[in-house]
Amino acid sequence: MEEKKLFKVSSNPLVRTKRDTTSIMLDVIIALIPTLAVGTYMFGIKVVLLLAVSVFSCVFFEWGYRKLLKKPQSVGDLSAVVTGFLLTCVLPSNATWWMCVIGSFFAIVVVKQLYGGIGKNFLNPALAGRAFLTAGYAALMTSWAVPTVLSGVVDGTTMATPLSFLKAGEALPEYFTYGSLFLGGIPGSIGEVSALAILIGAAYLLIRKVITWRVPTAFIGTVAVLCLIFGKESYGRIDWTVYNLLSGGLLLGAFFMATDYSTSPVTLRGQLIFGAGCGALTVLIRYFGSYPEGVSYAILIMNCCTWAVDRVTRPRQFGMTAEDAKAAKQAKKEAKKKEKEAASA
Repeated sequence: MEEKKLFKVSSNPLVRTKRDTTSIMLDVIIALIPTLAVGTYMFGIKVVLLLAVSVFSCVFFEWGYRKLLKKPQSVGDLSAVVTGFLLTCVLPSNATWWMCVIGSFFAIVVVKQLYGGIGKNFLNPALAGRAFLTAGYAALMTSWAVPTVLSGVVDGTTMATPLSFLKAGEALPEYFTYGSLFLGGIPGSIGEVSALAILIGAAYLLIRKVITWRVPTAFIGTVAVLCLIFGKESYGRIDWTVYNLLSGGLLLGAFFMATDYSTSPVTLRGQLIFGAGCGALTVLIRYFGSYPEGVSYAILIMNCCTWAVDRVTRPRQFGMTAEDAKAAKQAKKEAKKKEKEAASA
């Protein structure tokens, strides 16, 4: 008897690749290692504890939620691990272990799983977790430990960030040089202090084609242009621009947060618009907001606009008129209506 063979037929585009969600997430984890290594050197072994608690909590909450609702497990795709890594990066080193647990719960259960899991959330989970913690524990989330390299220079255990001095219009202390801003000798969130470490990780992601240049370039470029145009003369326009680019979470947000597949546009023009919007909002918040930093809220706001950006920049089929598009949309609605009527019958 002749053996029957089944062939799966699908429409274009047809893509053959060995890349899957797990391999992509593993690349992101590898790219974050330099950043967290510098953070550990600057703030001590406590960073490793915070990382362990964040990763464990994210994985546990994802496993527990899907187990409770009897859904297929997804912890093997490593997305929860990445959320734990990113959450650690946006926390101050003074954060407590229970803050990691609370932030992980909000990021995984509320922001990610309640909307259906990976690919269906419209906010970046790690940034949403950070925003939630900032709203509930503002004092702890804005307390910045003195990095190791400044322990003999600064008298105290906490200090203001470079952006705090810029926000107040005060001159930066002499120990905040271009070199310290680039290498990591500044206070701030664990993963944002070293521009060099972030750029090494970003280069890895670009080489591996995990991310593209569009969102980060539009994001950072918009901040640079606006800072040059509206820079404060007391600092000098060039110095003001460089300080704003190297301070805070701009580089970390541009390369690791704003490029999240689930919460950023899929169209090419949309990615440029999304990045530019993040940059403009960052500058707006830094100039006129209550906090000296604005990257997290800028990205979260643009996350909410992603669907609109994709819709506006969606390419139209060649030869299709507005009337054709309207007719197709109406036909689609009628088809859905008939399906509902058939199901109810």
